[in-house]
Amino acid sequence: MTNIWVTGASSLIGYGILKSIRNTKKTYRLIGSTIHKNSIAPAFTDVCIEAPFSGSEGYLDWFIKVIKDHNVDLVIPSFEEDVNFLTNHRKQIELTGAKIVLNNLELVHLCNDKWVFFEKLNNSNCPYAIQSSLSSDFDWLNNNFGLPLLLKPRQGNAGKGIVKVYDRTTFEIHKAEIGKKLMVQPLIGNDNEEYTISAFGDGKGSYFAIMMLNRVLSKWGYTEKAEVLNNVSIAVAVKKICEILKPMGPTNFQFRKHKGRFYLLEINPRFSSANSIRTAFGYNDALMAIEYYLEGKIPKQPKIKQGKAIRYIEDYISLS
Repeated sequence: MTNIWVTGASSLIGYGILKSIRNTKKTYRLIGSTIHKNSIAPAFTDVCIEAPFSGSEGYLDWFIKVIKDHNVDLVIPSFEEDVNFLTNHRKQIELTGAKIVLNNLELVHLCNDKWVFFEKLNNSNCPYAIQSSLSSDFDWLNNNFGLPLLLKPRQGNAGKGIVKVYDRTTFEIHKAEIGKKLMVQPLIGNDNEEYTISAFGDGKGSYFAIMMLNRVLSKWGYTEKAEVLNNVSIAVAVKKICEILKPMGPTNFQFRKHKGRFYLLEINPRFSSANSIRTAFGYNDALMAIEYYLEGKIPKQPKIKQGKAIRYIEDYISLS
């Protein structure tokens, strides 16, 4: 039997991937790892392993031991820290014979610094990049970007650490961190015109399959509500960005609409938290990844069902 290991199995992304794999006609032995002693992960796995923190001392040796002990065929990292760690140690891990669902090496590194990422798009004349700056001159930014301004961490995701600036006083509080930790952007669009797109990149400048959702974010940064969308302009934007960045495998694109145009907020070179929602509408990129990375099967564009999704808290009871 094929053994699939999903890291971060207690996270929304992790158990979403596991649920999506279970939601297939194929049978896999699912291994999950999590840093939490008590979590939901055992509900979706055949084997659940307590993990050390990603990248901690001895993590690589522990990772290789798990692969060997459980005869892992494919590793699916579900969160950013493991994507980065496995990208940097890919050769050592693949010596075990296991394969890893990882994106384009350059793209993974680009996504670790939003300013470098912006420069790449800007230098490639990408029309979907949001104007950005490392200037700490409030008057210049006000004249060129207008208020409110966004101070966005160069590293991080899910909207964590973003500061909205409506006045000079707030700006001055964070001014010293601009350049080193923060970058500046204008605030574009609104919360009702935000879009999350999953495309399965071919690594050559295009994609095999795509699905779009108009979403509402929760306060924790994940998709809370979503509606299936099919928009030609977004498809064109994703294709153009793929030509520049050449993503491979599951890739998440986030857009906002502003004055009739779509702008790229960021890319996550991995599965996104909406993966289980996509599966429910017919786009199972977890299964696509297994078949592509293990069997070399090229994903085909699935027929997407139309509808809406709402996330809610549910109880899981384990009787002793």
